[in-house]
Amino acid sequence: MDWDLVLASAHHLAVFTLVALFAAEFALLRPGLAGARIGQLARIDAAYGAVAGVVIVVGIIRVIFGAVGWEYYVGNHAFWGKMGAFLVMGLLTMPPTMAVRRWVKAGEGIAEYAPPAEEISRNRRFLHLQAAVLVLIPIFAAMMARGYGS
Repeated sequence: MDWDLVLASAHHLAVFTLVALFAAEFALLRPGLAGARIGQLARIDAAYGAVAGVVIVVGIIRVIFGAVGWEYYVGNHAFWGKMGAFLVMGLLTMPPTMAVRRWVKAGEGIAEYAPPAEEISRNRRFLHLQAAVLVLIPIFAAMMARGYGS
């Protein structure tokens, strides 16, 4: 069995799933968020975090056991750019995640609870920043695939 192919496929599927969850979160976290949508957003946000963990674990396994060898990655500037962008995305997701958790708690037992519009707006800005950083990840990946950064 070609384990490198399995690892690469798993990594790509996890990344595409992550992007899909990000898009769903982006669509839900907007003005007018209220009621049951907050719970839906919380579940999507939790899945986003879990899938990010899968991306990291599969990525580490791929670096260690993949066909290219860990030495290629450790010495590649594009790889570190990609890791830096992923880290920045992770940091940018923290304020919205904490806000969503607060909103879920505040809305317990209140069917039509709506977070303050200013909080929604502030946390939506974090999603816009994440989207900007997300664009860098496939660029760095394409650079690596073509041998740049070594």
